[in-house]
Amino acid sequence: MTVPTWPGSSSFTTGSTPFGFYDSDIDFQNDADKAALFMSRRLGYPMVAIELQDINFYAAFEQAVTTYGNELYSYKVRDNQLSLEGMATGSSINNRSIIPNFENVVRLSEMYGTEAGAGGIVPYYSGSVPALPGVQTYDLKAWAEASASIDPQHGIEIKRVFYKGPSVINRFYDPYSGTGFGYRGMMDSFGFGGMSPAINFLMMPLSYDLQVMNSIELSDTVRRSNYSFELRDNKLKVFPVPINSGSIWFEYIKREDRISSSISPVTGSITDVSNVPYSNPTYALINSIGRSWIFEYALAIAKEILGYVRGKYTSIPIPGDVVNLGYSDLLNAAKDEQMALITILREKFDETSRKSLLERKAEETDSLNKELRNVPFRIYIG
Repeated sequence: MTVPTWPGSSSFTTGSTPFGFYDSDIDFQNDADKAALFMSRRLGYPMVAIELQDINFYAAFEQAVTTYGNELYSYKVRDNQLSLEGMATGSSINNRSIIPNFENVVRLSEMYGTEAGAGGIVPYYSGSVPALPGVQTYDLKAWAEASASIDPQHGIEIKRVFYKGPSVINRFYDPYSGTGFGYRGMMDSFGFGGMSPAINFLMMPLSYDLQVMNSIELSDTVRRSNYSFELRDNKLKVFPVPINSGSIWFEYIKREDRISSSISPVTGSITDVSNVPYSNPTYALINSIGRSWIFEYALAIAKEILGYVRGKYTSIPIPGDVVNLGYSDLLNAAKDEQMALITILREKFDETSRKSLLERKAEETDSLNKELRNVPFRIYIG
């Protein structure tokens, strides 16, 4: 059986590669035959016959370019995923600079704001239970079950219980103070109409008023029973025991809202590394460093293909003898070379990551500052 071998030259045409990713790229067209010649000579041609055809070399070349792009854009996604997530997937972001943003950091802080009651994206709802004279404990679970708008599977979470007591300013009173202007007009001028704060002959600093008000509130907490509550096992216990009828108001969130708010309502946006809109690289824009790696990786692929071909035939009879092709060594070497080249490429990309560049810049700044400290300062006498 005659095994077809490499004829020594080739002529690339559109459609010669399996996928045709780069067939219309002039630089790829020009390099395809050169790469085929490079690979064949590195494999031993013309000293030994190479059981490959031009389409095998073109396939290896195309795969090498695609692998380079995959590794490059995987690194870019890893370095920028926090900034990319949520962006539209509609157009390719190849060859575009990604400016870091804090959108996802802000989204995370919004969730903290929800829990702290200081904003956020989870809606708050209000509810109330009737306060009854002599009744101190109220069952909020029963109230929730009676509400048609609450999902019993998820339930609610009480965030705040209200009691609006009299303003501290009402008890900010000094019976011995006086200004000669009259209380009513003085209070109205400060927006405190109907209140009775202490008025001295000289206006005190605002910090003094705040200290007095804090002192009054602390006195209520320590010296008096104060108005407070406990919430345990869905039972709301209020202090002190109500003596009149009324309402106890509270704010709550629906737990289902917390879950649904964590899923962006926007469709057609980047959600993970699988839909970041990177396409195959433009071969013409790959510099000489990248192309050098591509040529070496294409050679390793071609070597792997040649190993599989030779493994099929194992040996080839020639006049008076048999040639053993040694395919196993060829396959092992090809796989080792591919792995080594991938490792080298990833290390190069890691060295140019945002984190590595910032660390290197900080080291350079430290070294420069140390060097500048050795420069003598001149003394000028004027």
